[in-house]
Amino acid sequence: MGTERMKTGRLAELAMLTAAALIIFVVELQIPNPFPVPGVKLGLANIITVYAVYHYRPREVMLLVFVRIFLGALFSGVMSTLIYSFAGSVFCLAGMLVLKRVIEEKYIWFSSVLGAVLHNMGQLTAAFLVTGTPGVWVYFPFLLVSGCLAGAFTGICAQLILRRFSGNANR
Repeated sequence: MGTERMKTGRLAELAMLTAAALIIFVVELQIPNPFPVPGVKLGLANIITVYAVYHYRPREVMLLVFVRIFLGALFSGVMSTLIYSFAGSVFCLAGMLVLKRVIEEKYIWFSSVLGAVLHNMGQLTAAFLVTGTPGVWVYFPFLLVSGCLAGAFTGICAQLILRRFSGNANR
């Protein structure tokens, strides 16, 4: 990136990861949300994001995530989600890229938990800025708990995938 060009193989890997995340996102859309709180979902596509944060350059991860968000909004037909997903992803990625420097890959699940909480904070911030309604913050406790649970789940899934790919059970 910058002055260097992304190699074809690297670009193909990112395209495959983006496609996998998008497929997971579209499948998750078909699962009814059992929670009456807006914004609560598992965020299974973030399994790919958590993996990418630890294995790709920050610009590459941002490209992967932002392309998935844009295409996900197109596929879901809800373009207004761009604002909330983008804001959440900016908060999440900023936090996870910093955390990557202090949290080893073997604790990727913990980084995922914090990323999910930051994502929810980004979404709430966007909702507040869009609506101008401070009442959106009433959802924060629910999103904090759901973010911790969903982040732990997606992080553990990413951890298991990494173990499987590495063939090293001690990771």
